[in-house]
Amino acid sequence: MAAAQHKIPGPDHPITISPAQSRVRVRFGGEVIADANAALDLKESTYPVVHYIPRSAVKMDRLEKTSHSTHCPYKGDASYFSIVGKDGTRVENAVWSYETPFPAVKQIAGHLAFYPNKVEISAD
Repeated sequence: MAAAQHKIPGPDHPITISPAQSRVRVRFGGEVIADANAALDLKESTYPVVHYIPRSAVKMDRLEKTSHSTHCPYKGDASYFSIVGKDGTRVENAVWSYETPFPAVKQIAGHLAFYPNKVEISAD
């Protein structure tokens, strides 16, 4: 089996990671499920900034790991979680995490990111 391709971020595909300049909150079904003063902002190429939130700032009891996974040649293999609301509503694969990210983005290990079209994200 061939190893997955691993690319290093560079001028053709830059990735920068910096501390978020504001508090980041994530709400689902009106409930705050993440609240972080120490989130990381990942800016990749021309994509919008993604907030990566430490697991310690996330209500992990609201997340259920799924079998879904994806591979990014710059960041590594992503695992996914569904969110389950207090009322039982759920949104599939709304959260992702790079459990063992490539060295160039190692800071995002232990962090989670949320799809902004599946939850409400505010940074203030």
